[in-house]
Amino acid sequence: MYFVYVLQSLKDGNRYTGISKDPEKRLKEHNSGLVTSTKKRKPFELVFVEKCKDRIAARKKEKYFKSGFGRKYIDSKLQRMGFENNRRSGSSVGRARD
Repeated sequence: MYFVYVLQSLKDGNRYTGISKDPEKRLKEHNSGLVTSTKKRKPFELVFVEKCKDRIAARKKEKYFKSGFGRKYIDSKLQRMGFENNRRSGSSVGRARD
């Protein structure tokens, strides 16, 4: 079982989308500075998680969430969940790591 996760930087408001078998563990890695692409933007909060049946499905969903329509989908989901939309545009690349 894989998950697609979205993190939001508490420092700059940007989001990071990735896949992992354990999103909570991966969040700790991001916040500990172990992920090169995000260590200058920490700390992060986990704002969205979606379960996928396998790595291939998770990767497809991750790519969708990084598209224009996918970002709009995440924006609307987070807005309904009560998160502020204070992200800046730009995409981040996330890879599974466990």
